Order: sequence, then C-alpha cells, then structure tokens
Amino acid sequence: MKRLLATTLLCSALFITPAAVVQAGTVNNDAEKGYISVSYTTEKKVSPDTVEISIAVKTEDKSSMKNASTKNKEISDKIYEYLKSVIDTTTGDYVKTSNYSANPTYNYINGKRVFDKYEVSNNVIVHTKKLDKMSQMIDKSLSLGATNIDNLTFSLEEKDAYCADLLAKATKNARQRAEIVAASASTSITGIKNIGTSCTLNSYGASPRVFYSNAKMMAATDGAAPESGGAGNIESGLITVYSNVNADFYVK
Repeated sequence: MKRLLATTLLCSALFITPAAVVQAGTVNNDAEKGYISVSYTTEKKVSPDTVEISIAVKTEDKSSMKNASTKNKEISDKIYEYLKSVIDTTTGDYVKTSNYSANPTYNYINGKRVFDKYEVSNNVIVHTKKLDKMSQMIDKSLSLGATNIDNLTFSLEEKDAYCADLLAKATKNARQRAEIVAASASTSITGIKNIGTSCTLNSYGASPRVFYSNAKMMAATDGAAPESGGAGNIESGLITVYSNVNADFYVK
C-alpha cells in the first residue's frame, strides 16, 4: 500500500477579505507534520505628531558676495532665534541649516555671458512636535525675511507604540483564523512552525497642498508684513499604520 503523505493546508486570511483560501501541499521533515499558513493585516489611521518645515532664505547683491552672505546671515539668524524660542528641545525639537549655496549668476546677452549678481541661499529646517504652531512659525519666518516655505513633511515618531498594539491584534486574529480553518479540515493546531511580522507607514495625504512665498504674501498685504494666521489653516492629514503577521501553524 502506498504511503500517505501529510497534507499541508494553506490559508490566506487578509484583513479586508473575510474568506479563507485553502490549498493542498506537503511538508517533509522528521515528523512529516502538516501546517496552515495565515497572513493577516491590520491598519489604523492616526494623526501625525511631528512636522518638519523647510524655510528658504535667499539673498542677492550686485556688488559683492560678502554683502549677499551678510544679508543672508542676518535674516537666517533672526529666524533661528525666533524658532528656537518657540520649539521645545526636550521633546526632540531642533533647528538646523541645509542646502547652503553661494554663487554668482549670469545672463546671456547676444551670446555672451554677462555677470548679473551674487546669490546666497540656504534652508532653515525646523523639526517640531508643536503642530499647533505651524502657521505662526510660517508667518513669522516670512515677516523676518524668509523667501519661501519650500516643504512641510509630517511624520509619526510614536510609530512603535501603534505598531505594538496592531501587531498584537494581528497575531491574535491570525491564530483565530488558523483555528477556524483547522477545525473545518477536521484537524487542530499543535504549535507554531514559523512567524514573521512587519509594520509600515503610509503618509499619503499627510502633507499640505499649498506652499507660501514672501513675495506673494507681501503683495497680498500691500507690502505689509504678514500677520499671524496668514498661512491659513494647514491640515496635517492622517498617516496609516499597517501591521502584518505571516504565521505557519502545525496541525495534526
């Protein structure tokens, strides 16, 4: 009589799909045990807890690079001083400089390169958990001489806490789904063969749709410095946390 091989049950149980899929297979080891494979994903939408604002400072001077650099430093120092007075470094907030450059610029007239001016630029980056102060930081930085707000990036620094909670739920549901399939196949779970987890973020939608420039806001106020709130109501959107568990359960 031919020897019967143990049957492997494969179950795919996605969070968004209530039905389980069972496939036949075999496992060859000393015990020749069958197993059920389950994949389970959970997700949760949460508000970001951190924002990084990139504030551009661009200055120019026709007479010397030194003058352009001095102007840039004066504006940048004022923005630094202001931002440092608003943020809380004890919670991980910080301010830094990025993308510093200093170059002469030229125009082409009748095929000849003609000197135009000296330009100096840099970005003042503020990383903070004070999302309620975003508009204020933008308005004040522009009033102090910033040229543009190049970018706002929202993130979730408390990712681990959300991941731990979601992974616990995904693991519990994966086990329950495997038990349902095992019972339906007239068998039972005897142990764990293998288990793997992952946790990722999708911040799509957690970014503003409008950026601000000093020139536009000055024009909108007839040359006056923009008042607090001029940046409008900035919506941070939501970040989706995904946790996935892939588990193989032995059955008999």
